[in-house]
Amino acid sequence: MEAKSLKHIVILATGGTIAGKAGSALQMTGYQAGAFSVQDLLDSVPGLDAHAKISGEQLCNIGSQDMQDAIILQMAQRCNELLAHNDVDGIVITHGTDTMEESAYFLNLTVKSSKPVVMVGAMRPATAMSADGPLNLLNAVKVAAEDASVGKGVLLVMNDCIYGGRDVTKTNTTNVATFHATNGGALGYITGGKVQYYYAPLRLHTVATEFDVAGVTQLPRVDILYSHANDDGILAEAAVAAGAQGIVYAGSGMGSLHAGCEAALAAAIAKGVAVVRSSRTGSGVVVESKKAWTEMGILDGDNLNPQKARILLQLALCVTKDRDAIRAIFAKY
Repeated sequence: MEAKSLKHIVILATGGTIAGKAGSALQMTGYQAGAFSVQDLLDSVPGLDAHAKISGEQLCNIGSQDMQDAIILQMAQRCNELLAHNDVDGIVITHGTDTMEESAYFLNLTVKSSKPVVMVGAMRPATAMSADGPLNLLNAVKVAAEDASVGKGVLLVMNDCIYGGRDVTKTNTTNVATFHATNGGALGYITGGKVQYYYAPLRLHTVATEFDVAGVTQLPRVDILYSHANDDGILAEAAVAAGAQGIVYAGSGMGSLHAGCEAALAAAIAKGVAVVRSSRTGSGVVVESKKAWTEMGILDGDNLNPQKARILLQLALCVTKDRDAIRAIFAKY
């Protein structure tokens, strides 16, 4: 491949296991996440520069369990700055796997470009025997440089699979095959070193969304409440007292509300808090159920898991507080 034909891919590094360091090659847990720099990551992949012209930036270096709205906003704003340049063809973001699905969905809704943005991480630290990070990073660069990746929204590449940022979720604590789209499947695969697509996302994303985070420094507080036996509404009351503008209720089954929590959620709605039903089951669709819940003002989260419903509700609250408008947003995205 001639150098002049190579695309320019920017690597934005945020830390995570892919940059993790352990005491030995056999240590797979209890390591220091974000111990290595973006240059260290690039140096770990032989021949990476044969697939793209690469430059790198270190946005932060944390374990993604510690992700904050400020960093997610920084990621989106930096992506939009870089992608506005004609000499940048795509972006790869190295990220810890714990919250990578949340960042992927946030960027899927806020990046204002059709150019590829690819999230990538690792399940084993960089120092581990059979570390998965280097191959994942190589595959992510290939996907970002692939013409067919244009217009597919923000993608996540792990374990030879390509997922859409809206639908992908982490499903296992330690397995390298942890990421899946539980309500669908992968959009494509990297097979024999070649990027192959079979599906494309249908829900609105990137340039087709109404969400603009340029200049935004803070997102509305939205809390997730996890339903359980004996739920008495105290956590809902605490969320409202803490200043939550939105609540995602991770209900049992098809987003069912515990009777003990209904009064607290109704009181929250009466104070202007947006409440969305999701499910703790891990897959499936939450649609309108009991008439009383709908009349109370509870909104339905479609097939978004609680953490993704939280992201969409945060962004929805940035543009409207109207309940019907938020309902329409959940139907589109």
